[in-house]
Amino acid sequence: MSTHEKTLEDVSLKEDVLKQNEIVLYNDDVNTFDHVIETLIYACDHTPEQAEQCSIIVHYKGKCTVKTGIYKDLKPRCSMLLEAGLSAEIV
Repeated sequence: MSTHEKTLEDVSLKEDVLKQNEIVLYNDDVNTFDHVIETLIYACDHTPEQAEQCSIIVHYKGKCTVKTGIYKDLKPRCSMLLEAGLSAEIV
């Protein structure tokens, strides 16, 4: 195995270990902008500006990635969103 092949193999292994998941928030006809914004600030540690932008994207596009990271960190955050009545999943 050449040095180049070995380096590529090492990079591939590190990418697998560092795989980032995402919490995707979906639009609904139930929750207010204020509720979504407050929940994103609380559950995802968004700034008010980030939360507002995400809520606008969700409203117009139907969905938005609101947090990325490792699954272990995202699971409780996604649970908080769901408990608050929002529609979200980890992908």
